[in-house]
Amino acid sequence: MNSEIIGPETLNLLAQFDTPTVCNVIELFNNRPRTEGYMNASIVSCFPEMPPMVGFAATATFKGSTPKEDLSYGGIEKQVDSFSLLQGPAIVVFEDLDQPTVSATFGEIMCTSYQKFGASGLITSGAGRDLDQVRALGFPVFTNGTICSHGYSRFPSIGEEITVGGIKVKPGDLLHGDCNGVTTIPKSIAGKVAALCKPYMEAEGIILKYLNSQQVTVQGLAQAQQECKEYLKKLASSIDDRS
Repeated sequence: MNSEIIGPETLNLLAQFDTPTVCNVIELFNNRPRTEGYMNASIVSCFPEMPPMVGFAATATFKGSTPKEDLSYGGIEKQVDSFSLLQGPAIVVFEDLDQPTVSATFGEIMCTSYQKFGASGLITSGAGRDLDQVRALGFPVFTNGTICSHGYSRFPSIGEEITVGGIKVKPGDLLHGDCNGVTTIPKSIAGKVAALCKPYMEAEGIILKYLNSQQVTVQGLAQAQQECKEYLKKLASSIDDRS
């Protein structure tokens, strides 16, 4: 079985856990530095109350500063048509080419369109607008700010590698995001990451259970931390493929 084929069961399981837990589990595989693979603090959830977003990157660039003759957002048709090439629900990811950002990448109509064609969220290194309306859709969006106008919106490229939040994002990359931020998940370990999230939380629960007991001591905390450490070592040793 191809380890990079990611089915709905894996996606649904990943959606049950917060993004920090997913990042913690990825670290067990030791297949990338702990300071790589996730977006930096410039990318912020507009609706932190929403549950985790999971899906595959549908990439594009955005530019709102240059006048043009064609209609705004003329690239949406090409974008939604490309969703069928992905393994599962799309997460639309935009790199804003304007520095500084001059206009909003998305609004209500764009997000409604993406959602109707199966997208599970949107990320932009630029700004958004129509946030009340987009919140009502239940559509998670991540931005670097908010601007009221779309300017001269156009999509110079669709389906190419882009840079957002300090990392490279390729079409089809597996993404997981919530109120804590956005991370990539290596496809080769996605199923194992999903399966290990609950055990990882159980390991952390050893410390939390102790801290929530009626009486705590420094020695008791040290013992709980050691038990958690041993639990995590067992999880790491159970991984037979760290590629």
